[in-house]
Amino acid sequence: MLQIYLILEQTNMNNILVTGTNGQLGHEIQNLSLKYPHYSFTFTDRTALDLSDLRATEDFFKGKRFDAIINCAAYTAVDKAESEDELADTINHRFVSMLAKIAKRDDSKLIHISTDYVFNGQSHRPYIENDPTEPQGIYGKTKCAGEKAILEISPKNTIILRTSWVYSAYGNNFVKTMLRLGRERNSLGVIFDQVGTPTYARDLASVILEIIPKIDNQAPELYHYSNEGVASWYDFAKAIFELSGITCEVNPINTDQYPTPASRPHYSVLNKSKIKNDFNLTIAYWRDSLQSCLKALGENE
Repeated sequence: MLQIYLILEQTNMNNILVTGTNGQLGHEIQNLSLKYPHYSFTFTDRTALDLSDLRATEDFFKGKRFDAIINCAAYTAVDKAESEDELADTINHRFVSMLAKIAKRDDSKLIHISTDYVFNGQSHRPYIENDPTEPQGIYGKTKCAGEKAILEISPKNTIILRTSWVYSAYGNNFVKTMLRLGRERNSLGVIFDQVGTPTYARDLASVILEIIPKIDNQAPELYHYSNEGVASWYDFAKAIFELSGITCEVNPINTDQYPTPASRPHYSVLNKSKIKNDFNLTIAYWRDSLQSCLKALGENE
């Protein structure tokens, strides 16, 4: 069982639960946690908190109270969700609903991570928080249902944080896949007609830890966060090879040339004005953050 406690002798202890520790974002929060000695963190993975077992989740919270809960855990296998809809719904919707009820009961702050997949991907301008949701696949539908559950339960001091195209030095992601394929092949076909913004998980983790003490709202608030700028997957792949010094020809292909069980948004750029204004944030450009990630991976020597 993975439970890491940073015990601190402070009168006003800030106990923070982080779910999904083994994921990209959870891992980055764990790495940054030592920079926040005024917090006491509890990190859980699926062995400590089985998201697919709601009864076990209830048992986990018995006798425990957290000042803040950061829910990084999610069912994120977009294509697999099409055939595992019940499991995806349990983790992305029903578990989230339970967390919202617990946060409301215990007066805990709650930060829930959501996704650009709640939109239909047909916009021609960056999505704002109150744009209508219209998810196209099971993954997006279950994440959207989780959002709606939080809004209906309405715990105070809660934010829903939508993000997009997350990558890091940990886990499986587009950057690490491109690095591997770029070494194995002379050329690759990469989709150019899906546009969004890559998000470095370390940047997102840093923002979450920075804004926790500033959260003060009577009802849940929606926010968007990604790095700055716009790119296609083709642009993203080109930048990965350029910054890492890999020689691999990248050819642009259409989405219909690479069919998948679940449809992807063609446009998922998020407008970040609200979070920047409310929390006085400066957000890094995606290529700069990509270079930081590659440095962490030891690729851009």
